[in-house]
Amino acid sequence: MKKYTFLLLILLSILVVFSCGKESIPDKYKTENVIVVVIDGARYSETWGDTLHQYIPYFANEISKTGIVNTNFYNNGPTYTLAGHCSLSTGNYQEINNSGNENPFFPSIFQYWNYHKYEKANLSWIISSKDKLESLNNCNIGGWNNKGLPSTNCGISGLGSGYREDSTSYNELIQILTEHHPKLVLFSFRDPDFSAHSGNWNSYIQGIINTDRYAFQIWNFIRNDSYYKNKTTLFITNDHGRHLDSIADGFISHGDKCLGCRHINLFAYGPDFKKGQIIDTKRELIDIPATIAELLQIKTTYMKGEVMHELFEKDNK
Repeated sequence: MKKYTFLLLILLSILVVFSCGKESIPDKYKTENVIVVVIDGARYSETWGDTLHQYIPYFANEISKTGIVNTNFYNNGPTYTLAGHCSLSTGNYQEINNSGNENPFFPSIFQYWNYHKYEKANLSWIISSKDKLESLNNCNIGGWNNKGLPSTNCGISGLGSGYREDSTSYNELIQILTEHHPKLVLFSFRDPDFSAHSGNWNSYIQGIINTDRYAFQIWNFIRNDSYYKNKTTLFITNDHGRHLDSIADGFISHGDKCLGCRHINLFAYGPDFKKGQIIDTKRELIDIPATIAELLQIKTTYMKGEVMHELFEKDNK
């Protein structure tokens, strides 16, 4: 009996040691939630590239001072809406049907996160004014199709229903953040892209002004909400820019490899990132999901992007 009692005490001691050891391991990062905001089709020359920042006063005077602005950021793949968002969600460049009738080939950061973290679908969301972005919720590659799908709230009522106003999408975002507390979100405005395609310069500029204000409100919500405060990383970027004035019909369209279409904005804010800095490290769209995977410690298989270590206060390479 004494022998078995002694062995039992040894086993209990080992369990206590391992239990204490596990609890004492600190999280690598403070970030628990990530929100990516995409301002569709804003040209760099009318946003941060304008030295006066006349159309983005909230971003220039408030938001930018709390995180990092990268002035050397690009879409190095196809420069249209579905392809740009596909790059952001999968970490791969792909030619994809721009109508929404084709899923990306590779799995998204949402699928990796949901599958490996065993989280519920309503903790990850794709929210967009454009209905066609709902197609980003799944992929075609074998072994990942129909696995770890996120929730979606796109367009009027999903794929094929048509676009909705950005004001509606903003309200939907805030409601979802408040009610479901998702931990991983891709949110996309339709403007300035939608207005630019109309050929009306004033409408295009108003689209930039409006989304600047909405981005400020999202940033402010994250900073003040009890669930997201001090635990949330925010990326603000674009899926593509627009033609340079000297190319084709200028600001009205996009889709080639000109600098106007490829050079876009990147802002990064969060508890693990540096603050109040402007950098010019050359980076690209597919580096955003790679950095998200690092922050949330997600194992990925097919991503080609690189972690943007220069954003971090502490280099954990």
